[in-house]
Amino acid sequence: MKRSLLLICAGLMVATAASAQNQPAKSGPNNNAVNSPGQNNSNAPVAGRNSFTEGQAKSKIEEAGYTKVTDLKKDDNGVWRGKATKGGSATAVSVDFQGNVNPK
Repeated sequence: MKRSLLLICAGLMVATAASAQNQPAKSGPNNNAVNSPGQNNSNAPVAGRNSFTEGQAKSKIEEAGYTKVTDLKKDDNGVWRGKATKGGSATAVSVDFQGNVNPK
């Protein structure tokens, strides 16, 4: 009985020590320490599966200060692309799956 109790305690100590080890942080491009709303984490559109609807993509572009958003279409890389106006100038604009809004 004492022997099995001793084995159980030793097993628990090993399991506790193994689970207490920290996993290394995953590196990635533009992995900001603090995620600030309203800021891009990339200066170019990031390819990826995009779940935004056309209306949501338009709203993201408008939240970034653009007006007159037209011709929105999702490309083969999952990036919404269209035309918009900002500061009186018409420009091409894009929204990626992360919500980054960039002039083309």
